[in-house]
Amino acid sequence: MRIGELARRTGVSTRSLRYYEEQGLLLPERTVGGQREYPDTAVDRVIRIQELYAAGVPSRRIGRFLTCMRDVDGGPNEIADGKLVAELTAERDRIDRLMADLARSREVLNDVIQTAAGR
Repeated sequence: MRIGELARRTGVSTRSLRYYEEQGLLLPERTVGGQREYPDTAVDRVIRIQELYAAGVPSRRIGRFLTCMRDVDGGPNEIADGKLVAELTAERDRIDRLMADLARSREVLNDVIQTAAGR
């Protein structure tokens, strides 16, 4: 599929898809005319990239994680190792801390809202 079709199927801009390519996260084939050609598995990969970005994972780490994940289901492949487990655990712990911070912020906002509403 071409870049426009991949953008449509994933809801990701063509600009972002080109950025992913620049970062080595997405590797399209090129036609004789130089146009990008993506396999169907690129849809799953782009969704996974988006999920990792949304979790705050930087592109350099996303690249490392993607090399150890299957495109179809995101499960680990044979390249996954103990170092990857440690990196993923650290990312999960970072996300857990962010979630706890957000929950505390939400409680503060709830208190302010209730006070401001006169309750």
